[in-house]
Amino acid sequence: MTCIEVNGRTRLAGFFASPAKHSLSPTLHTSSFEAAGINAVYLAFDIAPDKLKDAITSIRTFNMMGVNLSMPHKVNALCYMDELSKSAQLIGAINTIVHTNDKLIGHNTDGFGFMESLRVNNLPIKNQTMTILGAGGAATAILVQAALDGFSTIHVFSRRGKRYDEMEKKIEKLSDSVSCKVTLTDLYHTDALKEAITRSHILVNSTSVGMINDESLIEDESLLRKDLVVYDVIYNPRKTKLLKQAEKKGCQIINGLDMLLYQGAKAFNLWTNHDMPIEKVKHIIEKA
Repeated sequence: MTCIEVNGRTRLAGFFASPAKHSLSPTLHTSSFEAAGINAVYLAFDIAPDKLKDAITSIRTFNMMGVNLSMPHKVNALCYMDELSKSAQLIGAINTIVHTNDKLIGHNTDGFGFMESLRVNNLPIKNQTMTILGAGGAATAILVQAALDGFSTIHVFSRRGKRYDEMEKKIEKLSDSVSCKVTLTDLYHTDALKEAITRSHILVNSTSVGMINDESLIEDESLLRKDLVVYDVIYNPRKTKLLKQAEKKGCQIINGLDMLLYQGAKAFNLWTNHDMPIEKVKHIIEKA
């Protein structure tokens, strides 16, 4: 791997979040720049909510390539963008800003990361049916990109509350742009959940359930069958209780590592017009 010599031509990309120290992105992207022979570095910046506007202004001031965004900035940064990608408009949040021709363009690469992880696992996309557990940011990104990429039916299940109501509005907006049929149902409607999973090719947990405690939103393991793909966006632990349940039933299981890797790869491509050297840097994610 070529070591970058920082000089007067070195470009800067970054990560804006609070907290930001935990991020793998500086190591992933700087290593990718080195491997691809791109004269750039990537740094993490802990940005308080009241400093977000100044931070985004600095992208232009320092002629940065762009930045990644994480909580709590994914929604609040929207109003500072000159343009939004189609998926970012539909999702209503961004995680990547591209600085080009003095314009700041907001993208959301989370959904792309999910869809690319399906592709690398040789899973069909067109005319497939999916059930998503959860209605937060990850669920919205997955839903929008899957609908744009050709899924025919997507069933979303969530507990009722603010996120449920917000998802309802986003589904209405999405329905004007895609032919995919999308339903939203209370998670505790067990008969509807059973029917949806029975009709689905993929079951996705987009919530944090299973990250801290050994818990699963699927209590009835008979809902899991051998030809069902079970995907958990959580990557630590590598096997949540849901994935263990699914593995026991003979399902193909996927955790969130590939989604994490490929959402970063998409941002890298947007900034550089080069493909991220996946094979040279994926060990960084795998050690997370």
